[in-house]
Amino acid sequence: MNPHPNTEADRLMLDAKKAILQEQHRRFQELQKEGRWSDAMQQLHVTLSCAADLLKDSVVLLERAVNQRQGLKPKPSPPDRPFPPDSPASS
Repeated sequence: MNPHPNTEADRLMLDAKKAILQEQHRRFQELQKEGRWSDAMQQLHVTLSCAADLLKDSVVLLERAVNQRQGLKPKPSPPDRPFPPDSPASS
């Protein structure tokens, strides 16, 4: 029996969020290359929000892993927050 059943699910969630972040960044770069600066700045906001969310979740998982290695009781996970909706430029 796996003592940490959420580990694989957590990895999959981080992988999915990383893929979403990469797509948002690609959209930003595309808008930037096209010279659509207003749309690019809106997209940058979405991209940075995705990056912040991914980093926050990564830190939570790292803290949980450290606590488990040290035998400490894990902190409860914060509720999942979905990524912000795509900017109008990404449609």
